[in-house]
Amino acid sequence: MTHEIRLAAEEDFFGWLPLFEAYCRFYETELDDAKALIVWNWISDEHDPLHAALAVDEDGKPVGLAHFRVVPDSLSATKGMYLDDLYVDEEARGSGLGRALIEFVHARAAEVGTGGVSWITAADNEPAQRIYDEVATRTSWVTYEMHA
Repeated sequence: MTHEIRLAAEEDFFGWLPLFEAYCRFYETELDDAKALIVWNWISDEHDPLHAALAVDEDGKPVGLAHFRVVPDSLSATKGMYLDDLYVDEEARGSGLGRALIEFVHARAAEVGTGGVSWITAADNEPAQRIYDEVATRTSWVTYEMHA
């Protein structure tokens, strides 16, 4: 089966939503209607930095998503991409879509600068890490969060 990787369009909301719901469920985060609409409005707003790429099957059904945004890299004085979210539907896993979505984001990074792409994942997300270890370099950075 062939797939197309493309930027999400306004009419993709109802195809994107089940993927985003599954992604939130994977990370044990509740997704209500308000939160879904806020995120989709960010994606749809050309002035907001968040973008979405979708992996779409031959029938036009979205089966994977990547949320990403341009970020400045002050140490290299360039811009790159930050991959916020990556998810592939369970039935489509193993088909190379995760890698294809990352490569799509990497190509967008080359359009805006030379900063590349960076992302984080859960320490126990070993299936994803196998792909990540093939396409990128694991860093020694430690992540911190400060909550409101």
